[in-house]
Amino acid sequence: MKFTLGWLKTHLETDAPLAEITHRLTMIGLELESVTDRGKDLAPFTVGYVIEAKRHPNADRLSVCRVDTGKGEVQVVCGAPNARTGMKGVFAAAGSFIPGTGLALKASTIRGVESQGMLCSEREMGLSEEHDGIIELPEDAPVGTPFAKILGLDDPVIDVAVTPNRGDCLGIRGIARDLAAAGLGRLKPVDLGAVPGTFKSPIAWRRDLPEGEGHACPMVVGRTFRNVRNGPSPRWLQDRLTAIGLRPISALVDITNFVTFDLGRPLHVFDADKLSGDLTMRFARAGEQVLALDGRTYALEPDMVVIADQQKVHGIGGIMGGEDSGCTEATHAVFLEVALFDPIRVAMAGRRLGIESDARYRFERGVDPASALWGAEVAARLVRELCGGEASELTIAGAMPDMSRTIALRPDRVRTLGGSDVPADEQARILDALGFATKRAGAAIEATVPTWRKDVEGEADLVEEVTRIWGFDRIPPAPLRATRALP
Repeated sequence: MKFTLGWLKTHLETDAPLAEITHRLTMIGLELESVTDRGKDLAPFTVGYVIEAKRHPNADRLSVCRVDTGKGEVQVVCGAPNARTGMKGVFAAAGSFIPGTGLALKASTIRGVESQGMLCSEREMGLSEEHDGIIELPEDAPVGTPFAKILGLDDPVIDVAVTPNRGDCLGIRGIARDLAAAGLGRLKPVDLGAVPGTFKSPIAWRRDLPEGEGHACPMVVGRTFRNVRNGPSPRWLQDRLTAIGLRPISALVDITNFVTFDLGRPLHVFDADKLSGDLTMRFARAGEQVLALDGRTYALEPDMVVIADQQKVHGIGGIMGGEDSGCTEATHAVFLEVALFDPIRVAMAGRRLGIESDARYRFERGVDPASALWGAEVAARLVRELCGGEASELTIAGAMPDMSRTIALRPDRVRTLGGSDVPADEQARILDALGFATKRAGAAIEATVPTWRKDVEGEADLVEEVTRIWGFDRIPPAPLRATRALP
């Protein structure tokens, strides 16, 4: 699970240094895999000012630029159509290693004109696949300074290993919650409130599952958006996705990827104008196929959950959407999917089809059932903010599973089973900070389990929660005692 320090801080208010945060992650059970300092990797690339850009004497599509690097002037031959006098761009000196191409830059002569470096595109910097022009930096960017700092790319990328039972930590908010409970800051509030719809959705969700198989997709929520504009997403969103290895595509698609990693809630959007009637969650029929978003056509099997309209299949439940109803820059009407799927069915279908996706990774580990409702509100807020338009009322099929359960914790069990002598009040504080609702019942602590913690089933699980947040490193060493005499 990758995230940047800055992204984490949108959920966690903390002054803790990076080293303390990464150490604490491992101590609470989220083992640190790596920390990548992009600022260090991009430090050689600086802000350059184009003093003059003129046409190459021997090539119509090339420009000869005089560039102020902050350390002097150099001449650069550039093929970008947006290279012009007075702009500021990313300068790479001869001898630099270009991350996007994997090549070392050398001084050269291009069509008879000497070039002592280059002005770089996003692809050359490894930021995206965009290479039609060079990066344009703000007019007030100081010449000679590392460009990564100007664009906020000096943000360390943290990678942690998440065990299969901790699906709640496949969203950055879940990781922030654990760190806040461990005393590294305050968990910031998040707006999950309702977004009122202004019209009735012309497309409805339906479920058509055999009797006794409703758990395959117990609930699906959605809404229609009209009059949206689907262009490139804003820089901050593109930067966050790029930092963790995702390619920005368009605002609508980037929103779904953002919510998947930010809150651990996979979403999918359909171009509503490409659908024929309502969408139905059902099992695949004999001989059905789907052209998925990865460009491959998959033969479906009868026990796989699919999303279909009156004419064809448009997605594989919990795994991947279809190409035929995908959103493009021409999309103006959108239909949203926020569903719950059976983890076992998702895992089995994914393995048989050979599809690895971020959605599958989360659904087969279990997503928060409550997110089926609040996911539709978060999506609506982002779509309206970034793409404009109007959101419809919700359309809902099925019902949310009842996940409510209360478990009693005897405070002394944290000592006898977990090995740490943690005061009862501190035990209750830890559980409350993790999202459990606690109250005292005589000597015991009664804890109502939050919807996102399906892995917590008994008292021993509560002991583990208290112990890991208290700190496994704080468990005092004790000698092993023989239960019987050795021969």
